[in-house]
Amino acid sequence: MLESKRQGVAIWLTSLKFVRQLRRFGHVHYVSKKMKYAIIYCDQGKLEDVVRKLSNTHFVRDVQPSMRPFVDTDFQNAKPDKAKEYDYKMGI
Repeated sequence: MLESKRQGVAIWLTSLKFVRQLRRFGHVHYVSKKMKYAIIYCDQGKLEDVVRKLSNTHFVRDVQPSMRPFVDTDFQNAKPDKAKEYDYKMGI
């Protein structure tokens, strides 16, 4: 099965009654009622088209794509934890 890369998009809305219409653009993952925003996931290949279409709708205030796919998550220079340096089960 071919797995496509997905990317999150944060969408700031004017009203929450338009949340159901976001299903056309991707998978709705989370909706904040208090702050009036939604998180959707869509394919990376269709991201520019989805952002452009969402920006042109009347119920969207702002659209921000997630930068997580472009951030390096390989932390090689992290300091080791002092508690994990000692092997407490060495005498068993």
